[in-house]
Amino acid sequence: MNNIAVIGAGTMGNGIAHVFAQNGFSVSLIDISQASLDKGMGTITRNLDRLLQKEKITETIKSDTLKNIHTFTALEQGVAKTELVVEAASENLAVKLEIFKQLDQLCNPDCILATNTSSISITQIAAVTSRAEKVIGMHFMNPVPIMQLVEIIRGYNTSDATTGTVMELSKKLGKTPTEVNDYPGFVANRILMPMINEAIETLYNGVGGVTEIDTVMKLGMAHPMGPLQLADFIGLDVCLSILNVLYDGFKRPKYAPCPLLVNMVNAGKLGVKSGEGFYDYSQSRKAETVSQSFL
Repeated sequence: MNNIAVIGAGTMGNGIAHVFAQNGFSVSLIDISQASLDKGMGTITRNLDRLLQKEKITETIKSDTLKNIHTFTALEQGVAKTELVVEAASENLAVKLEIFKQLDQLCNPDCILATNTSSISITQIAAVTSRAEKVIGMHFMNPVPIMQLVEIIRGYNTSDATTGTVMELSKKLGKTPTEVNDYPGFVANRILMPMINEAIETLYNGVGGVTEIDTVMKLGMAHPMGPLQLADFIGLDVCLSILNVLYDGFKRPKYAPCPLLVNMVNAGKLGVKSGEGFYDYSQSRKAETVSQSFL
């Protein structure tokens, strides 16, 4: 397997493309927007430059990585020769179902179709294809070039062969794949999102301030980042979407999003990407500093 397609040039998509390309794979990076592709390639280039400055890669690796990535705005052209597609589009069920219907028609029959979803059912996505045994979850962590985990999610019909192939492929990327089953939120977000939601509830109830809550979790629990700062980094809209998936899937009050989170998303305060969330990132390009501090 050498030809990989990544759908979506946003934060996760360009990170996934970067990692595959840096490990010698030929990558088709696909997005409907040429501006998004240009922005994604710019992010990859800057991240490679930082790795080069820190002497974690060589100039040759940087050059070869960029040469390994080819951009497309037409889905049909981008997936024509691929053996694995990793979808990293919006965390929206309708969007993903439409993409997978198209992929099933456009990709060769042996191609594995993976999704980077952090919460949506793999089984439900697979059901709109004629190759459910070849549909799987590859949940990379952000920032992709740095984080070691890939949560591998088996749908109800995902085959052993598909799972084994994707597990081994993840290891070739220098990642640690961990196999889990298909339930709302999988493992990572089923545990993480209620913690973030409880931190927001703690703020909402006036138990502590933003800095105080994050300080307790960083210094008391040895978390590298407090839950409120982490929520900003993930995107408050993404957190809300995942919590809604958990709540819809389990119908348990503990998964109901905090009203403060709902209001902040409605007000457009989405965290780093909007310039303001629980913290203010609008001054001195702090948003860029937060995202770059991992590299």
